[in-house]
Amino acid sequence: MKALINPYYRRIHWLYDLRRLALTISIIRANMLIMNTPKYHLQALKQFFDRHKIATLDQLQEALGNPARCTVFRKLGDLQYLSSYSHRGKYYTLKSIARFTNQGLWSFRSVWFSRFGNLLQTCEAFVHGSDSGYSAAELKDILQVKTKHALTQLVRDGCLQRETFDSIYVYLSTQNEVASRQIEAREALLKQSPASLIVVNPDLATAEAKALLVLFCSMLNERQRRLYAGLESLKLGHGGDAHIASLLGMDPHTVSKGRKELMDADLTATDRVRGPGAGRPSQEKKRRKLWTRSPKS
Repeated sequence: MKALINPYYRRIHWLYDLRRLALTISIIRANMLIMNTPKYHLQALKQFFDRHKIATLDQLQEALGNPARCTVFRKLGDLQYLSSYSHRGKYYTLKSIARFTNQGLWSFRSVWFSRFGNLLQTCEAFVHGSDSGYSAAELKDILQVKTKHALTQLVRDGCLQRETFDSIYVYLSTQNEVASRQIEAREALLKQSPASLIVVNPDLATAEAKALLVLFCSMLNERQRRLYAGLESLKLGHGGDAHIASLLGMDPHTVSKGRKELMDADLTATDRVRGPGAGRPSQEKKRRKLWTRSPKS
């Protein structure tokens, strides 16, 4: 009897184990399909950038259904993204969207991106590729953001070096051959500039040229000095704003403003030296109104 029962029970157990194995395999396959299903599609991210061009991380998270930050950056990496060098790297775009200029810059709605990467990488690339180095003010005019702290950090990290020219720091390449050429070009610019500031006179000494220029500017009003400084900066070209500012004791931003006014032909005749509301507040004291009691009727 036992000999007949044991094969029967063995067959039942074998069928039971087979069904359980099939069920386990089905569950495993289902889990694999769920895990392999992309929850956040790259196509949705690409379409969002096609519509908006640039976006913040919060906007991207919202567009993808609020995933974790690491998920957003993983998807951005698959699409080859760029972060802005302005606005503290707050904005993102795709390399396929950016339309870079010859200098490697692209701007959209006043947000700036660089082919070279963040602000530190961009400043380093521009200085290495410059003919005569850059001052912080000169580089600011090109990149449209403040560069002083970034340049100082690059010098501290040994990525750039700097030299003083006419009381202004000029940032140079760390490659000795490139830096030597940049220094020679900067010195040639400084030697040439006094002669170009005055009516051409080969016999005029540099110190005399500077003295005559300062004397001439002292006879002009504020607006005329600004425009004249801008004109001389245009004559010098690269590095003109910083050099003219140091020569005349002016702020480089003032020289830059005068240069831009000339280039934009913003020369509307007016009797005003400054714009409305500019300058020091009036020192004239206001007289207090005397209160008088009305006569009783």
